Amino acid sequence: MKAVRVISGRGVPLKRSDVDTDQIIPAEWLKRVERTGFEKGLFSTWRDDRNFVLNDERYAGASILVAGKSFGVGSSREHAVWAIQQGGFNAVIAPSFSDIFRNNCGKNGLIAVVLSEEIVNKLWQIIENDSTTEITVDVERLVVEVASTGLCETFEMNADTQNRFLNGLDDISISLQHSDEISRFETSRPAWF
Repeated sequence: MKAVRVISGRGVPLKRSDVDTDQIIPAEWLKRVERTGFEKGLFSTWRDDRNFVLNDERYAGASILVAGKSFGVGSSREHAVWAIQQGGFNAVIAPSFSDIFRNNCGKNGLIAVVLSEEIVNKLWQIIENDSTTEITVDVERLVVEVASTGLCETFEMNADTQNRFLNGLDDISISLQHSDEISRFETSRPAWF
């Protein structure tokens, strides 16, 4: 995982609540053996509707998804996080997330930011009024800013998750921080183990 301190990008107003992981990446995509190519399945059922927001050319290349409450509910699918990332998104902002989805985000390098419904509604308005507006998510200071409007909101993030982002740590690299202790344990245990 690469270290992340600050990301900036344009937003997409996904004005839907209770978006479950099956809507993010439908079940037929879970059969893939490799961990790539999931961007093609991202919201694939909704993509058939030409009015779906991700089909709007104004939002092409946007990297911050701004969604409604209860984003990522449903089954535990790391594939949903992979699809969002491979779809070009570095962060998802929403009023609430499924705990499992939010945990999967932190472990895979996708920033999940909880902001109030009021602020999410403001972001939707800002983005819809000017699709070129830059949104900044600062993981170090734990703030979301839209400099052109003066919007600056703090958000909470678990200290361990923040540490993961700031130092680019995944589960393996966290384990490897204890490699000396692991080696000592392995050399001191009986051979028959």
